[in-house]
Amino acid sequence: MIFKVYYQPTKKENPKRENTHVLYFEAKDEVEARYLVEQNTEYNVEFIEGLSDAALEYEKQSVNYKLTEFNN
Repeated sequence: MIFKVYYQPTKKENPKRENTHVLYFEAKDEVEARYLVEQNTEYNVEFIEGLSDAALEYEKQSVNYKLTEFNN
């Protein structure tokens, strides 16, 4: 399943909506998705969303859509 993760680039600053970024990647479930982000980045995760097929097709139309791969 593809997950969309909303995050702040650093854990050292207070979260601000203007600094929220998104990351897309594949994982088997939300637990693995959180684990992958925490093990491979220094991001402050705000929210993890599993994308349905329809939502994924919509996200793929965005110029910001890029599937990230983690080496686990």
